Amino acid sequence: MKDLLIRPARLEELDTVEALLQEASEWLASRGIDQWQYPPHRDRIAAALKQGVCFLAFEDGEPIATLQVDDYADPEFWTLDDEPGAALYVHRMAVSRRAAGSGLGGRLLEWAADHAATHGKRWLRLDAWKDNEELHRYYKAAGFTLVRIVDLPHRRSGALFQRPV
Repeated sequence: MKDLLIRPARLEELDTVEALLQEASEWLASRGIDQWQYPPHRDRIAAALKQGVCFLAFEDGEPIATLQVDDYADPEFWTLDDEPGAALYVHRMAVSRRAAGSGLGGRLLEWAADHAATHGKRWLRLDAWKDNEELHRYYKAAGFTLVRIVDLPHRRSGALFQRPV
């Protein structure tokens, strides 16, 4: 893989971030996975852009991935016993199909772990779709441990993962 640049996405790049998420949604649907089968939440993406916590990854000047890394610990998933402030959380990570299979996802997670460490955190955390076993295996292979599965009837996500930074 060529040189990778990861930087905060700009507000004027909202359409780029949304397109990467939409591409991921379409790919998941093509594989019979119902994850992310709704339009991306433009309002949430715009808020993340304004806060500087939505990132774009570029290769040769072309955007090839996005992820959000912030301190938002979803209170329906992470409890006070989990020490939510001890971690940064990955949300909405998507890799363009043209970069798929190149190890980019792992590099993004390594970058996110380093980012968490520079912010004085002990953990990098995320939640994943409860029934996407392939995704669970991916995160485990990337050094994450399954903390627990929170099974709320109104949430499809709820498989909680963390890894030390």
